[in-house]
Amino acid sequence: MTDLETVRPAHGSSVAVGSRRAWLGLAVLLLPVLLVSMDISVLFLAMPTLTVDLDPSAAQQLWILDIYGFLIAGLLITMGNLGDRIGRRNILLIGATVFGIASVLAAFAPTAGVLIAARALMGIGGATLLPSSLALISSLFPDARERAAAIGVWTAFFAGGSAVGPIIGGLLLHHFWWGAVFLINLPVLLVLLAFGPFLLPEHRSGALGPLDLPSVALSIGGILPVVYAVKHAASEGIDAAGIVIGLVGVAVLIVFVRRQRTLAEPLLDLRLFRRAQFSVAIGSSLVGMMSLAALSYLTSVYLQSVTGRDPLAAAMLGIPMAVAVFICSMGGARVGQRIGVRATFVLALLASALGNLMLLGVGVDGGVGWYVGSTIAGVGYGLAFTLVSDVAVSSVPPERAGSAVGISETSFELGNALGLALLGSLAALVFRSGGDYDSTLGETIQHAGADEELVHSAAASFVDGMHVATTAGAVLLVLMAIVAWVATRRPTRAG
Repeated sequence: MTDLETVRPAHGSSVAVGSRRAWLGLAVLLLPVLLVSMDISVLFLAMPTLTVDLDPSAAQQLWILDIYGFLIAGLLITMGNLGDRIGRRNILLIGATVFGIASVLAAFAPTAGVLIAARALMGIGGATLLPSSLALISSLFPDARERAAAIGVWTAFFAGGSAVGPIIGGLLLHHFWWGAVFLINLPVLLVLLAFGPFLLPEHRSGALGPLDLPSVALSIGGILPVVYAVKHAASEGIDAAGIVIGLVGVAVLIVFVRRQRTLAEPLLDLRLFRRAQFSVAIGSSLVGMMSLAALSYLTSVYLQSVTGRDPLAAAMLGIPMAVAVFICSMGGARVGQRIGVRATFVLALLASALGNLMLLGVGVDGGVGWYVGSTIAGVGYGLAFTLVSDVAVSSVPPERAGSAVGISETSFELGNALGLALLGSLAALVFRSGGDYDSTLGETIQHAGADEELVHSAAASFVDGMHVATTAGAVLLVLMAIVAWVATRRPTRAG
């Protein structure tokens, strides 16, 4: 260990990294990952009953859904850097406490405004949990092979949380009120807070100086407007206000990047992008999440509004995809070690593209089997996302792991936002061009009444839009596979 880093066991006890205790530490780290990823998707099912109780305006409904993701995306880089400085275990436990308090506030929120504030606080806490938990893996598992396997497990639970979120939400809402989807966080967080101090080593860099506060302000001031602009375009369409806000965000990010080039200890180390594997990893996570977000959203609408399934039944049909992502995330590191990072990225991206293209077999009057067959995409996403996390941790010095993880997780969040905004808007454009419909398929069906011909026509237009959007996602994945093949000409092994 160099003098640039400090790894201190909890309460003076020794932590045998790579040992059984390290794997117990990993089990504790999986808890916040599962919560953060679940909370991204679980609220969609709760919105109808929540809306009846709190009567939020249309704008408030959007903020209830989006403020959580906005703040996670805006703060990930900052929190990753902060964890490198004040200690990754410290910030993990602080973030878990904030997340727990915010969950209680959200569960018992008397008004929409209080719920929005609670969701914002959850976003702040969630932004500390992801980079610190993944970065701590490098402290627990210094061996490259064990670290790669641990990261695969971490990725599997992160991806699995998004998939099981709607299922757990559906079960809770079937028996309890909407606040239960937030209270489920508490027992999980109590386990983390009870065992984390004993099983997790503290890790901080003794060489890094204080955070550059202007860079923090510029990163948040740039990322938030960009994310807001793309989400606004997805929900409201492209308008002058959205364009102006987006341009302001881009301008602030340009200033941020220029500042990073002048700092000895930048918040965002641009030199990381000189590493071909790191750049390919970030590009793969961005494009992968774009296509996955669009696929997940559009197929969810298809299963409920076109085939008539309830939310829980629709979520159950997504289990094969979730299982594929989970299993392939667990084995992604071994595939990378066997055939090389370059080949694995290409294979994963092409498999994801194939899964998206299989949705072309889905139609208004049948084709659910093609949707289940698109599970091949889950194989690709599982392999790719594991490698992204592994490369982010292993390609940088240990004292910068939190910063690198913050970059990779930010690319996931931005990819999610861009997928819904760009590919989702493309699907909506095709849908609306197919006839005189309302802004969404759900509204069209609601207003159509007994007009079955209109309902069938609108459903057909939606399916056409889904085909165009998922095909566009497949094209992006193929292009990224070509970039991965060309940019990393000399094959390297994972780890």
